[in-house]
Amino acid sequence: MKRILIVDDDVAVTNYFMVFLMQTDLFDPTVVNDSRDVEDLLGAEHYDVIMLDLDMPNVNGMDILRMMNARDNHTPVVILTGVSDVELAVKSMKRGAFDYLTKPVDDEQLLEVLNSAIEHGMLSDSLDSLPSELTRKGLVNEAAFMHFPTTTPAMIRLFHQAEKMAAGDLSVFIWGERGTGKEALARAIHNASPRVDGPFIAVDSSSHTSDGFSSELFGRAQDWKGNMADQPGFLETAAGGTLFIDNIEHMSLPVQVRLKRVIQNNEYYRDSSTRILPSNVRIIVSSTHDLTSSKYRDSFSRDLLYHLMVNSIRIPPLRERVGDIRILAEHFLMEECSRQAWESDGFSDDLIILLEQYGFPDNVQELRNIVASAVVNTESGLITPEALSPYVRERLIPGEVSGDFVPMTLREAMADHVTRTLEYCGGQKGQAAKLLDLPESRIDELIRSVTPEQ
Repeated sequence: MKRILIVDDDVAVTNYFMVFLMQTDLFDPTVVNDSRDVEDLLGAEHYDVIMLDLDMPNVNGMDILRMMNARDNHTPVVILTGVSDVELAVKSMKRGAFDYLTKPVDDEQLLEVLNSAIEHGMLSDSLDSLPSELTRKGLVNEAAFMHFPTTTPAMIRLFHQAEKMAAGDLSVFIWGERGTGKEALARAIHNASPRVDGPFIAVDSSSHTSDGFSSELFGRAQDWKGNMADQPGFLETAAGGTLFIDNIEHMSLPVQVRLKRVIQNNEYYRDSSTRILPSNVRIIVSSTHDLTSSKYRDSFSRDLLYHLMVNSIRIPPLRERVGDIRILAEHFLMEECSRQAWESDGFSDDLIILLEQYGFPDNVQELRNIVASAVVNTESGLITPEALSPYVRERLIPGEVSGDFVPMTLREAMADHVTRTLEYCGGQKGQAAKLLDLPESRIDELIRSVTPEQ
């Protein structure tokens, strides 16, 4: 049985919850009517979830959340609020609360939210217990992540986090810059989940009009004249599996509100209908933007956002994992060679150095495109910088094309760029490494590689 702490100054409310939860034979509730007792109780006992009223005398719900944060107590909290306190409840979720319920609470909804909160708490505990040193071999389903070549510890840890998330059924929010592989990670989570035998449906919210996306997502009911049959939406198409919604920031506010109901209550209704339908689909969404910023305060539902952020994962950009550039380039090269029945001797060292200096604003997808282009432009087996298209060379080699352009070898251009960056930084290798988007340990190696032997 799961232990639940119910904190509310209204004795009638706590008595009702206690009796109802005990009758389920799933929960062991403890009731506190004086909020001043909560701090000592949390210090002495462990609970799987807390039901917390906001408006209480002496110590209010927000004070208890602050105390829990200060003590690093991550027990999931479900807020109980009156209708007038919804805005305050949303603020409490930003402070770490899992969800909120408006009084009077629907019994079935209460059980769903409590079970989701407990599942989230178990997931958080398992993520916190992950060791700092991880390997792919520690993954239960290593094959699900095979399309992510990497040796970076941050990425390996990300795989372990994603696999933990996959084991549950909570919605997931993936965020990261364009080209980092958000859809590929969503598919990996699906493949590592109990829903692997169900469909994986991916849809880009930015490719649909605001008005049209509603019927695409939820479906449309037969019109009143009977001229059009029921049209299923993505939610029905993905039933039993996973629905991935990319660029969710383009979704209109009314659709966001309806999506939040799907996530919270597992139910929805088609356009032009009021009949509630059950939903059996896992929702994974993604964005390239920081939706918590003030820029999206009026265009993106705070309520939906805080529900999504509870189970979120960030994919680092390629410039934060320079050590993966060579292994990714070689992986893409193998794919191209297989596709074109072409043999390669790999990449020259000076080309790899150029790639490792580049910031890759379009991340992994940009690297894939560069490799594909270099293969097309290479006649011999070894791929060198000369195989890069003029457009790519302009981007990879700063100052190569300008009004006072002076031809020089790629090696000389690299030497000039490294030297000038070091001079600009007053010889401080750490600062130069930061500007070059490279680990400091690579500076000496770069200098040696581009400095002619005496």
